[in-house]
Amino acid sequence: MSGEIEGLGDLATGALMARAVDHHGSSHAEHEGHGACLNCGTTLVGEHCHVCGQAAHLHRSVGAIWHDLLHGVLHFEGRMWSTLPMLIRRPGELTRRYIEGERAKFVSPMAMFLFSVFTLFAVLSILGISPPADVGNATGKVASGMEEAKKELASTREVQLKRLNDPTGNAASKAKAQTRLAEIDRELRVIAEAQPVFKPQEEGLSGVKTGWTRLDHGIEKASKNPGLALYKLQANSYKFSWLLIPLSVPFVWIMFAWKRQYRAYDHAVFVTYSLAFMSLLFIVLTIMSAFGVPMQLLALAGFAIPPFHIYRQLRGAYRLGRVSALARTAVMIVFVQIIATLFLMLVLGLGLVG
Repeated sequence: MSGEIEGLGDLATGALMARAVDHHGSSHAEHEGHGACLNCGTTLVGEHCHVCGQAAHLHRSVGAIWHDLLHGVLHFEGRMWSTLPMLIRRPGELTRRYIEGERAKFVSPMAMFLFSVFTLFAVLSILGISPPADVGNATGKVASGMEEAKKELASTREVQLKRLNDPTGNAASKAKAQTRLAEIDRELRVIAEAQPVFKPQEEGLSGVKTGWTRLDHGIEKASKNPGLALYKLQANSYKFSWLLIPLSVPFVWIMFAWKRQYRAYDHAVFVTYSLAFMSLLFIVLTIMSAFGVPMQLLALAGFAIPPFHIYRQLRGAYRLGRVSALARTAVMIVFVQIIATLFLMLVLGLGLVG
């Protein structure tokens, strides 16, 4: 139950943060204002202050707080419903129109990204998807089980030896004991050969020394508790997901370095909308998996949809031909793997020194 509540809290927080970033038209004015703006003191001439943009009429009730929450979570002042369909079906057109100045009718790239990331981790929390806490104990459990089996076999061997050496025993009983002793000896040899493989590593990562005290301490902690390290990796992926944007922009710039009409801002809009879509796609696939949709179908969608979406967005946003868009899509897929590796290295490093 706590996971569901925490997940819903993440969802609401993400929506409100996104709404704070994407503040166009966020007031709730009910009538034309009069007097002075309560925020900056400017004389009001309409529903909003023409200097700071604050609404002339302000709600002061508990209902207004719920109104803000519902607006933030459900419809971003209504523009989510014009942005989301275009992000799915015509991402290139959405990117180009936003870059060229159509801002008021669409949710901004950063607001869309924040909302999708918070929603993603809210869904993971609600569904209880998290790294296993005992991931580091698997080898130790196997080694412990082998040791217990070895002790049990040794005890059984002693019993069979007594039967074999019993002067009052008959020939059939001694033959059976001899056969069982041979089986026990074979099993003990197998265990003896396998034990070194499953021997718990005393040093592990804790034996790695970089000379940086803070990092060495983090490595030692991760070695002792891999489950906690994985949990921190997931949490840091969530907190530092925004790093994907500055990591990705240079790679997109490389593909258009000779096209002076496209600037870093254009690439940032492209990357941020693309990341928002990928997060939303992962949310949908995760929910479908929870409802029992076959994994083969989900894997097919997960491999096919992202390249197709990148192709559509590249072609529409940068006005490319089919061949040019396909070539850049292939390059971008390679870049994505590099970006993901760099991101994981950064997040892992932040987790170790944090």
